Amino acid sequence: VPGVYISYPFCAQKCTFCNFGSGVQPQLESEYLKALETECSVSFSSCGVSFSSLGASAPLGEVLDTLYLGGGTPSRIHPDALAGFLSQIPGRPWREATIEAAPGSFDRESAEAWQRAGINRVSLGVQSFSARELARTGRKHRAETVAEDVRTLRDAGITNHNIDLIAGLPGQTLESWNESLDWIERLEPMHVSVYMLEVDEDSRLGLEILNHGSRYGAADAPSDELTTELYETAVDRLHAAGIARYEISNFARPGFESAHNLKYWLLEPYIGIGADAHSFDGSMRWQNVESATEYVQRLQAGESPRAETTAAHPEEERFFVGLRLTRGIQPDPEEWRRYEEPIRRFVDDGLLETDGGTLRLTRAGVLLSEA
Repeated sequence: VPGVYISYPFCAQKCTFCNFGSGVQPQLESEYLKALETECSVSFSSCGVSFSSLGASAPLGEVLDTLYLGGGTPSRIHPDALAGFLSQIPGRPWREATIEAAPGSFDRESAEAWQRAGINRVSLGVQSFSARELARTGRKHRAETVAEDVRTLRDAGITNHNIDLIAGLPGQTLESWNESLDWIERLEPMHVSVYMLEVDEDSRLGLEILNHGSRYGAADAPSDELTTELYETAVDRLHAAGIARYEISNFARPGFESAHNLKYWLLEPYIGIGADAHSFDGSMRWQNVESATEYVQRLQAGESPRAETTAAHPEEERFFVGLRLTRGIQPDPEEWRRYEEPIRRFVDDGLLETDGGTLRLTRAGVLLSEA
């Protein structure tokens, strides 16, 4: 069953840890929204997209069931503009429709407008509840801001929300991490995502750490060993709070696993709208141009925003994607034979385990896969 991802790569400020293709470009946002509407109109006007995994050209209005607005900070979009382009997307009421939001970036009126537009899930990019840690990332909110946001969402009728946390932020200690987890227990979200800080050249903080610098608190970044301990502490505490891990970085109460994100890990089809958005139909993958500026220019010129198309290999991909899920995968007899040697090697190394016909990562395997 297909889902739709909508990319909105704009923020009020660029966080030090962010390695996404998002930024602060207020002069471009209005034109980008018009380009989104154009792509939505072209993609969904016929209400049909050929998804080979469905076996035929399927009417999206009949099968599309999830929607995800990611960023960036799509909560910046004016509710009227949001409702405008969401009205062009078939399948409403969607089984799950998520919008990512920065804490403190919306009010009760906006939340109620989201609910009327079909949004029934909000993902809050909290990252930490520690004032000191937040200040170093460039974030402006406080722990109390998040608590107020949760109350606002519930009052508006949106009771399904996710809270993002990052393990490995500069200055983070086991004590401060436990304080963030205390807030999670207090706020009782349906879903929590826990990411280990990605250290690469695509973020200011990552580049500073790699260069052994001191800006952005880079010199105070936790060791790999401490970051691992923080992650495992979260696994244990969230499980005790009834929020179980179902994917390496994602935890949920029973029945509140992200229906849209599960499509990625289960290799189900999805279509991406917006700059750098990716699509998959079961046999082919394609993506739009990465630059928001180029995306707008192409749509304004009546050109396709698509940058490249490549063949997918689901029979191989399901191993390294499906194994991210706690449930693991169930290889067929031919796959057990084909991959017998690497499976045996990883089992012997304590990274994989077998349970009947199921293959899954061990706790050590999970940590290695995130390293």
